[in-house]
Amino acid sequence: MKILGREPALILSFVAIVVKVVSAFAIEVNAEQQAWINAVAAAAVGLILAVMTHDAIGAAVLGFVQAVVALAVGFGLDWSADKQAVFMSLAAAVVAMFDRTQVTAPVPASAVKRPVTPVS
Repeated sequence: MKILGREPALILSFVAIVVKVVSAFAIEVNAEQQAWINAVAAAAVGLILAVMTHDAIGAAVLGFVQAVVALAVGFGLDWSADKQAVFMSLAAAVVAMFDRTQVTAPVPASAVKRPVTPVS
């Protein structure tokens, strides 16, 4: 999946957060529907990362945390959409920071074009 470049965990986590924010603020869904949307987004990100990295414990943990929170909300946990988004964003950031130190990028660093900065 070269389309994701060197930061697949970061990009996929961002996509999952966008899906959650849209389901929380932009479309009218009930708590159960939002719980299912969040659980599916979390599971998809975990699955994609696990396939891409062949060793994605962080993705599995993040998917588990997000799915548990989403399902708990669907079954009565009284957290607003704001609290859910903040908690899930925090979990995604913590795991992405861990993954960044553990995952080998599919594109070597030498292949990335860096801007040339002029010497003063």
